[in-house]
Amino acid sequence: MAEEKPPEQFSSRLGLILTTVGAAVGTGNIWRFPREAAANGGGSFMIGWLLFLFAWSIPLLIAEFAIGKKTRLGTVGAMRDMAGRNFTWLGIWMMWVGTAVGFYYAVVMGWTIRYFWIALSGEMTDATDTTQTQALWDNFISSPAEIVFFQLIAVSLAAFVVYNGISGIEKANMILIPCLVAFLLVAMIYPFILNPSGAAMGLRFLFIPQWEYLFRGETWIRALTQSAWSTSAGFGMAITYAVAMRKKEDIGLNAFLTGLGNNAVSLIAGVAVLGTIFALSDTTADGLAAVESGSSGLTFIHLTALFASMGTAGWVIGSIFFLSMAFAALTSMVATLQGCVVNFVDMGWERKEAVRYISVAVALAGIPSAISLEFLDNQDFVWGTGLIVSGLMVAVVVMRFGVSDFRKALISNSGINLLR
Repeated sequence: MAEEKPPEQFSSRLGLILTTVGAAVGTGNIWRFPREAAANGGGSFMIGWLLFLFAWSIPLLIAEFAIGKKTRLGTVGAMRDMAGRNFTWLGIWMMWVGTAVGFYYAVVMGWTIRYFWIALSGEMTDATDTTQTQALWDNFISSPAEIVFFQLIAVSLAAFVVYNGISGIEKANMILIPCLVAFLLVAMIYPFILNPSGAAMGLRFLFIPQWEYLFRGETWIRALTQSAWSTSAGFGMAITYAVAMRKKEDIGLNAFLTGLGNNAVSLIAGVAVLGTIFALSDTTADGLAAVESGSSGLTFIHLTALFASMGTAGWVIGSIFFLSMAFAALTSMVATLQGCVVNFVDMGWERKEAVRYISVAVALAGIPSAISLEFLDNQDFVWGTGLIVSGLMVAVVVMRFGVSDFRKALISNSGINLLR
């Protein structure tokens, strides 16, 4: 009988934090967060978003890190061991939600790769207004073969990283996340050089509350949804990566660093996107109209026109911006595949074999989203709701275990073994 291999572990806390932040940070941070903030009262939305970071997302990340570190299993085995065999379906649900997100997320990642090439090749400079960039977007979206092609590239890149195991994921994120932050910082600073007063208008719009929105239930619901999406709380991502967490890691500290790091990237992205839009808009109304044009259109239609209007500088900034989006999408896509792969490895599959089969399944299941934007939007809504349900399930497991006992046995490292 072959000697059992020791489980892979992250080599450092930095590697773990960059990997979990990478899993959380995605295109939603760059285009969804600014749009949600703009549509829900700016600073009023920010209040709810920050409150839910500490009231919902970080507590869930702490619970998930603790569960994964204790059980050293994927979501299926972890939920089984924590809540009993009758509750194994909780882990299956979490695995399914995370994987289902990957079906359409690969399509979005494909968009970012395509638009990076549009910017880098100079094709973007020929489209100097939103009419032309709308046509550019429409031509791309109406070409299913092209979208599927870039979707397959996206899945292949993510599969390559996951194929190489935790060491490959850690090494990739040690490069990708610092690059992402650096590129976003450039995109954030440039509008203040180009048009300081316009960029400041975007900054005020993002941070100054519109108080009437605080009394609207929708503002709080959207803030909760954004916080959950932004941190991946409830996805099982933290459970998956905690399997490779070193024994002496501080669970609470890691959860706070992950949540705060993710929110910091969101804020940088928000300032970059809104600052750019308002810096290149004649009035606040024009800027707001661009922001509220739609989730996909915000980045892939309006910002393309804005970058193109900058000339050579726009070619540089546009290329950097869309490369940043591609990096963000890749780190999140890696997490969706890894979450499923770990569960199959727990069942006895060889890791590389699991990666091959799961990657093919994800690619095939993503084709409907690639050929229909309406179907993709539907999947985003459905699995966004599923994410909130998953978070509630984690909370139920903790309460079933006993909150005090959970804290003593799994978080405080008291040595009490209460797992049955």
